[in-house]
Amino acid sequence: MTWKLRGKKYAPLLGMLIFPILGAIYALTNKVDDKVYHLMTPLDHAIPFVKYFALPYAVWIFYIYVCIVYFYRKDLRVYYRSLIVYTLSALACYLVYSVFQTTVPRPVLTGEDPFTRLVSYLYHRDQPYNCFPSIHSFSSYMVFRLLAGSKFRSRLNLALVGSMSGLIILSTLFIKQHAIMDVLAAVLLVEVVIAVVVIAERLVARQAPARERSRGTYGA
Repeated sequence: MTWKLRGKKYAPLLGMLIFPILGAIYALTNKVDDKVYHLMTPLDHAIPFVKYFALPYAVWIFYIYVCIVYFYRKDLRVYYRSLIVYTLSALACYLVYSVFQTTVPRPVLTGEDPFTRLVSYLYHRDQPYNCFPSIHSFSSYMVFRLLAGSKFRSRLNLALVGSMSGLIILSTLFIKQHAIMDVLAAVLLVEVVIAVVVIAERLVARQAPARERSRGTYGA
């Protein structure tokens, strides 16, 4: 394969450069300037802190990258849809954060074991804001949702992605990074954005033949 053909083959992966841009925007919103809200419920307070869930939480972004690259290898349509849905969902989250900032109280950490240190690192790296909706939750649910609606789904990949996505979503609750409302809002956000994207894709697909016919008429 020539370099030109290779470049054309892998060019779609350049779309993933949107992630560092979105990360920079996230950093700008991860603070509180005025009032901060609490969405904790009695059920949230009943959920125990489990430090071992720090591991799936920590590998989250790498997991999302792997899933999106997997989509690229299997179906470019699903790959592009994942980038669009992620970007729109993230921007929607940032908009909410800018006008409705929430926080979740964090436990006092004790101990020097690897998992406690990992939680401490995560807490230090990420301010306790930008909670509603949960980005960890929406992106983890998104990759499972898109896989479930794809033509290349199988029992194996659904089980693997479903299990990992589920662990990451649960981890947001068990290491006290998010409240239940954050997770529910994340799932709802993905469903709404996917519905909007699908409608937009259908409208574009319907307009394409008309544009082709108009071009043919003009050319004649």
